[in-house]
Amino acid sequence: MTPVESATKILDTMLGHLGLPATIEVQETHDGPCLQVHSTESTAIIGRDGERLDDLQYLVNRILRRQLPKAERVKVDCEHYRTIREDQMAAEIKDIAERVKTTGNPYQMRPLNAYYRRMVHNILMDDPAIETHSPEGDERLKRITISAKSPATPA
Repeated sequence: MTPVESATKILDTMLGHLGLPATIEVQETHDGPCLQVHSTESTAIIGRDGERLDDLQYLVNRILRRQLPKAERVKVDCEHYRTIREDQMAAEIKDIAERVKTTGNPYQMRPLNAYYRRMVHNILMDDPAIETHSPEGDERLKRITISAKSPATPA
């Protein structure tokens, strides 16, 4: 059984135990495999602000890695919720970066989980005028600060 087949079975079992009828479609995306869940109970699967979807993804990957330590990380989405949210967030991040460049004032984002913090860093990493900072610590949700890079001082 491939890692993606294992992940699909894990997710299907979890949803079954939760009493949530669903079909799971495997999709290949630019950042790896995605298990796209289709269900009449999509709001229960997604949860408030996608929290339950994040929890399901976390658990699927933890169980998968325990079975297959070298397995690729699998994304879990429901009715394309995560894809739509990522597109909205990417636009928001770019708008914030432009505002920071214009005003010079740093901007602290709302608390984000590791997945979305990585997304912020990746979107802005090639922008020479912007830098991002994540606080240290073990908290699940952290606030990233987006700020203008200070000009290099002449040597």
